[in-house]
Amino acid sequence: MPKLKQFSGKEVVKLFEIHGFKVKRTLGSHVRLTLDKNDSSYHVTIPLHDSLKKGTLHGIMRDFELCFGKEETDLCFFS
Repeated sequence: MPKLKQFSGKEVVKLFEIHGFKVKRTLGSHVRLTLDKNDSSYHVTIPLHDSLKKGTLHGIMRDFELCFGKEETDLCFFS
């Protein structure tokens, strides 16, 4: 079974930006990203911590999977 990679908040923001998300706003230590795709808007909030906890990362992955599918999620988040 592949192992979940360790990410910082900035790394996750870059990953979402590569896939078309745009930074909407930054408030404190959190970044709000949006994607307009197929007449739908997707929003995700990423904490800019040095190391994201496993549960936080799983929630972010769930949002990513809704937009891009399971295969793309596995490629980006697992080693």
